[in-house]
Amino acid sequence: MKTNKLIILTLAFITSISFTSCVEDGDFTVPQNLGEEENAKLNLLLSDNTIEIKTISQVKALFSSGDNPVEITDKLVVKGYVTSSDKSGNFFKEIYLQDSPENPTDAIKVVLELNDAYNKYNIGREVYINLEGLYVGETRSRDGVTAIGGKADGDSLENLSLNQVKEKMLRSTITEEIVPLKLTLSQINESHVGMFVQIDNVEFPSNIAGEKNYFDENDRFDTKRTLQSCEGFGYSNFELETSSFANFARRTLPKKGGTLKAVVVKTFDGRDVVLALNDITDVDMNEDRCTPLNPADFKTSYEEDFESIASSNPLEGNGWISYAEEGRFNWRVLTTTDNGNPGSKIASMGAYNSGEPTNIAWLISPSIDLDAQDIEFLNFQSSNSFSDDSELELLISTDWDGTRANITSATWTKLSANIVSDDTNFRNWVDSGTTDLSTFSGNAHIAFKYIGGDNSGSASPNTGTIDGTFEIDNFKILVKK
Repeated sequence: MKTNKLIILTLAFITSISFTSCVEDGDFTVPQNLGEEENAKLNLLLSDNTIEIKTISQVKALFSSGDNPVEITDKLVVKGYVTSSDKSGNFFKEIYLQDSPENPTDAIKVVLELNDAYNKYNIGREVYINLEGLYVGETRSRDGVTAIGGKADGDSLENLSLNQVKEKMLRSTITEEIVPLKLTLSQINESHVGMFVQIDNVEFPSNIAGEKNYFDENDRFDTKRTLQSCEGFGYSNFELETSSFANFARRTLPKKGGTLKAVVVKTFDGRDVVLALNDITDVDMNEDRCTPLNPADFKTSYEEDFESIASSNPLEGNGWISYAEEGRFNWRVLTTTDNGNPGSKIASMGAYNSGEPTNIAWLISPSIDLDAQDIEFLNFQSSNSFSDDSELELLISTDWDGTRANITSATWTKLSANIVSDDTNFRNWVDSGTTDLSTFSGNAHIAFKYIGGDNSGSASPNTGTIDGTFEIDNFKILVKK
């Protein structure tokens, strides 16, 4: 009996040592407490007049995607606020920092050899990273996400060691409330990776809601489940990814709709942008499921098919304005021979053979009264030729005064729409879907902004250039009857 008791006491002692060693400093309330030594270390760092504090965007700009990780040899420091948590097991040896607790503009990933990082780097914690001697690059997965790591192994970034975490990742005494950035599913893109976001009026499709779990037992590591939300006359879709190690992995997907808060991330292979939950408590789906609008309830209040505008360069007529912000090429009207829209007049802009490295051209609609009705949607078709890395943005302004001189100084907000992609055949035309304008009021102008240039010299257009052509037709404003 004495021997067994001794063994039990010995095991208990060893277990207590092992258990307390799992949490740095043996402090189980680390998020609420900051050691004097760590606080002094941070104060000393910030009092150093030779350091330069960089924004997250500036740090990410030090690295070009696809290149080898870059070692930071200067005295640079970056500050951010923690948006992710590994408490539930859905994140592993990584945390994300965004540049502001509310309305963030950028975020970055940090890869580190630390389990249960939430004990120290809790959500909302203000963190300063001393970058000198660290690296900025992409991880072994080459997922296209810029991250901070401890060292480089060829073209891959490796995790910060525990010692680097202790010496380089310094917490302040501040923990802010992270106010989720409200987005629709159609608005989420790569620029939001690392940010904590909120999607309202969201649900799981009826064929899996209440039937499937967050994680599929047939998958090995991660499962992607489709989310949907009603946007206009149909659904927008996005995917939620759950790790097999998440403590909610075997929970059943809710039947109803509501709100979901999550971190925007990318899949391990970098192919897709997805959402990842910090915790199951960030899913609040107890409301009725949504129903898309009925097209029969709407009519066209304004339409422009460019047929009555003279074939001209630049495009002028029916209240539309074309403006070349940079470069000499501008929007024009021409007749297309595309199989998908033969014999139709269209608005077209491309920078091929302009001879100028930068061509930025605007095509702006007449004024549209958004106060005449409660709900308005925008719809149009788009096509391209010589598809490449040129861009087409869809914008709206409610404060532009209608003069060319004030176009670039007005406030323009980017709108979401299904604009033709580079891999679409040049003869095909793509429907934009319905873009909701009901959140805007007053007199508004819609703009198509072409961003490109002739950087290919005398060579034929090819992938990697920015001189492709975008085409627009059948512009409509739809309102409720």
